[in-house]
Amino acid sequence: MVQFLPAGVTLLLRMARTSARDFYLAIDTGGTFTDCVWVEQGRLRMLKVFTTPADPSQAILQALQQIGNTAPLTLLHGTTVGTNTVLQRKGAKVALVTTRGFEDAIEIGRQARPKLYDFFFDRIEPLVSSGMRFGVTERTASTGEILQPPADVPALVRSVAANRPEAIAVCFLFSFANPRNENVIAAALEELALPLSISHQILPEFREYERMSTAVVNAYLQPVMTNYLRNLERRARETGKQRPRIFVMQSTGGITSLSTAAREPVRTVLSGPAGGVVGAARMARRSGFARVITFDMGGTSTDVALVDGDIAAGSQSEIAGLPVGVPMLDIHTVGAGGGSLARFDAAGALRVGPESAGSDPGPICYGRGTEPTVTDANLLLGRLQPHRFLGGDFTLDLDRTRKIVREWLKKQESDLSLERFAAGVIRVVNATMEKAIRVVSIERGYDTRDFALVAFGGAGGLHACELAQGLGIPRVIIPALPGALSAFGILVSDVVKDYSRTVLLRIQDKLPIAHLEKEFAVLSARAKKDLKQEEWSGAIRLQRTADVRYRGQGYELNVPYTPRLPQHFRDQHMRRYGYGYPGRELEIVTLRLRATMNSQSPIGKIDLQRRAEPVQTAPVYFEGKSTKAAIYDRSSLEPARKYRGPAVITEYSATTVVPKGMKFTLDRTGNLHVTVH
Repeated sequence: MVQFLPAGVTLLLRMARTSARDFYLAIDTGGTFTDCVWVEQGRLRMLKVFTTPADPSQAILQALQQIGNTAPLTLLHGTTVGTNTVLQRKGAKVALVTTRGFEDAIEIGRQARPKLYDFFFDRIEPLVSSGMRFGVTERTASTGEILQPPADVPALVRSVAANRPEAIAVCFLFSFANPRNENVIAAALEELALPLSISHQILPEFREYERMSTAVVNAYLQPVMTNYLRNLERRARETGKQRPRIFVMQSTGGITSLSTAAREPVRTVLSGPAGGVVGAARMARRSGFARVITFDMGGTSTDVALVDGDIAAGSQSEIAGLPVGVPMLDIHTVGAGGGSLARFDAAGALRVGPESAGSDPGPICYGRGTEPTVTDANLLLGRLQPHRFLGGDFTLDLDRTRKIVREWLKKQESDLSLERFAAGVIRVVNATMEKAIRVVSIERGYDTRDFALVAFGGAGGLHACELAQGLGIPRVIIPALPGALSAFGILVSDVVKDYSRTVLLRIQDKLPIAHLEKEFAVLSARAKKDLKQEEWSGAIRLQRTADVRYRGQGYELNVPYTPRLPQHFRDQHMRRYGYGYPGRELEIVTLRLRATMNSQSPIGKIDLQRRAEPVQTAPVYFEGKSTKAAIYDRSSLEPARKYRGPAVITEYSATTVVPKGMKFTLDRTGNLHVTVH
């Protein structure tokens, strides 16, 4: 167990509206550590315990025992269980029931090639084998008219039962227009007492393949997630007499009830990274910045996202190559982290990642690793200070790193010095991460000069300034306590419910207001009913948007639903693609409603207490040259005072490197600002 609160550094918070008896605890389960954030006597507290991969709920139990709270518990949880289950192909045995003749649509897909000219790429195997796909003689028209009700339903049930599935997905053609046939089959299959994923309930939208894939992924995850959440609830109850309230972070950046997460686990596959985006956006807003690019660099991967005012979720995404149509934050991930391994390829070029040393054996400087990583490179360049890692609780082995990296280079027949090799590793991994940031910004029509880069995660501050300089981003923000920002984001997240319905309406410049209002009213009523069933109380905020396209196009853009919707779409199309079709008819494809409610977690103003620490100097390599840099403890920085690089700012959860010529200051909210240009 690692206590994530160094002596003398405390975050004071004003309590928001909540009962004095309520104890809100946010937990983010990562690959190496499980991060916990909670408020105790007006102070934000943090704890890190090692993750237990075999049963992640065991680490949570350890954390709860260490925290020792006896008040009624409200647990807000971000988990990687869904993501890992899909990546590792360890989900349930799924049966797919669909319209006869379309059993193989899940395998045929869209015939889209990930690499257009690669004739030898391996297709992603579907999660449902051919023997577990069952066709039903039924048909619904695109208008919603029932052309043929399901036939031979008892025989279908017997056939499905004989194959002993662990979960069932049901997806019929045009069930989003009329779900009657799916409901008939679902009612019949209930006698099997298995988890059911009904496509019109999970994703009432057109595009049968994406809807089918989403339903199958949901079914694939249901038994695993249900078992995990059941264990989590049991573990939480072991620490207290009262039954805890448990909510789960969704991929949209909002929390939902335990029952909803168990029923629709497909909505939780980006649970942890979504918390990071929410936390970064919230911290940046405290400093007056609404347009930010979030940069989360951990040990294995880097997650980046763009926030332009409000946090927006996309409607189409992929998990391990499988289409998922439920709303998710637009997060781009690359295999670049502190543990990413360096190597030389067959042509002698230096490569970094996506392979990672992980936590076992880890980087060389941790004491067990034998292959150089990004962390080792930062240590060799002086950017990581051996005796200031984890607040001094863990010392990095610089001598071992130098010896083993030198021997490794000799085996690779490389004549590079340690410093030149380390600098090369940093340049290569920075190029990978710079490309990722370009994907979510420049390639989508955004000017990076209009944004601030919010860097967090254990390694984010080590690379953020150089990345911002290369991308023309004028400011870097290192939020308070960056190593646990995802857990903080979960703690401050709202309750979120997302609803959608495909309508396929053609328009010019005049909207069919009456028809659209009627459709949104149905979605609003459903949102209010669901929130009431989950026993949430308070004001509900409704955000209405629509997916719109030019008639004849195959893809849509999501725009706010206002009287100026047509012009909003044309403006966004021009910004995104650089052209438009003046006068062409538009098509409103899908209506979307997001219902949001405050979770009432106790977070308010953050004030940073300081402590005096002596300023040291040490040699740090920048651009191939050794430069004497100031070494600051973050807690010793005076708010509003201006500092200059080169500098290294250390703290318990992360290290920030500021190159020569850049200025930095600590604001009143506890965020560190670096002026790049």
